[in-house]
Order: sequence, then C-alpha cells, then structure tokens
Amino acid sequence: MIANGKVHKYGDNIDTDVIIPARHLNTSDPEELKLYCMQDIDADFVKNVKVGDIMVAGKNFGCGSSREHAPIAIKASGISCIIAESFARIFYRNAINIGLPIIESPEAARAISAGETVSVDFDKGEIIAGGQTFTVPPFPPFIQNIIKHGGLLNAIKNG
Repeated sequence: MIANGKVHKYGDNIDTDVIIPARHLNTSDPEELKLYCMQDIDADFVKNVKVGDIMVAGKNFGCGSSREHAPIAIKASGISCIIAESFARIFYRNAINIGLPIIESPEAARAISAGETVSVDFDKGEIIAGGQTFTVPPFPPFIQNIIKHGGLLNAIKNG
C-alpha cells in the first residue's frame, strides 16, 4: 500500500473537538462529517483538501474524547494517512478500526512542511519527503488487513 499526497500540517495537542466540533455531532454520516472537518483550526481545510492528501501533526494528535467521529471525518475528507509525533491512544485505535492509516514518526513529523508532497510506503515502512527517507516499522499483517478492507468490521466480514 502506498499513499502520495500534499501535506496539511498541524501542531501539538489537536483534540477531537477541533477535528470535528461537538456542534456537528448530530450525525455519524461520513459525508456530512467531512464538511466540518478541522473547521475550528483551519477554516479552509475542506476547500483545500484533495483525495490522497496527507495530514501531519505534532504530539498527542487526537486527544480529548473517545468519539470515532474524528477519524471518520478525516478519512471521509480524503486524507490517506496521518503522520504525527504521537497519537492519543484511543484515537490511534479508532483510526485503525475505521481503516485510516496512521504513523508515529517524530522525526518525519518535525521535518515535513505544509504543502510538501509526501509518499508513504506502508509495506516497506518508508516515508519519503523533501528528499529524505524516514524509516518506520511497517504495520503488522493484522493491521494491514484491517486497512486493506477499509476498517475492522469489513475485515471481519470479508476475511
């Protein structure tokens, strides 16, 4: 699996209320949620994001509530993966459960700039950005299977 896209970069402690504001949680429809993704921190995100783009952030991305709406909104917006220095534990699990690839790489997250084009090879465990290659552990086979099937429920259903 390979992802290629333009970077949308954010800082530390991006919480789930910033990713999808609570006032928009009257639905769990991904097509509705994507309309409000990141709006309180980046009002132009939904206008600028393209399918395949990559989100990069600092420490503790996805902190806050345990709602699955946050990774759903990000995935529905077209983001192909998130690279961060670190993730809140519950966000990490929710992202994998819905089939959104996320990678912890402090070195890559610090080095990658907004607007840059990044390539991620999930099988090799490589992030290529700005002429640099960052090595990360590849996903274990069971996580690769979940992502390949678009989420845990689909992986269980489709083997």
